[in-house]
Amino acid sequence: MQSIPVDTARLGVLRCAIPPEAKISNSETREVKKDRDGNTVYTVAVTVRQDRRRISVIEIAVSGEPKGIEEGQIVKVTGLMAFAWAMGDRHGISFRADAITPVHGPPAAGPAKAGGGA
Repeated sequence: MQSIPVDTARLGVLRCAIPPEAKISNSETREVKKDRDGNTVYTVAVTVRQDRRRISVIEIAVSGEPKGIEEGQIVKVTGLMAFAWAMGDRHGISFRADAITPVHGPPAAGPAKAGGGA
C-alpha cells in the first residue's frame, strides 16, 4: 500500500466532528486495534473545508489516545498520510497521522446554553 503525504496547511480549517474513539479491528469480538508497539489505535472524525467549498469529513487513525480533543474544536494534525486501499471490488482512501492535538482558542459557535446570561 502506497503512502501519500498530505499537506495539512492546504486543507483549511480542521475541526473535530467526532472525538477520539478506539478503533475496532474485529466487529464480532469487539477487539480493539493495536499498532506494532501495542498502543491502541484511535480514530478521530475531522471536517475539512477549503476555500468555501463544501465540507468533507475524514476519519484519521492515530496511535495512542489524543488528549483534550472535543467535538467542534479546531485541531492540528501532524504527519498526515493518505493510503489507497482495495479489497475485492471495494476501494477507498484511509488516513493516518502521527498526532492530533487541540488548537486552543475561542470555542466553536453553537447553541446558547441555558442559564448563562449576564
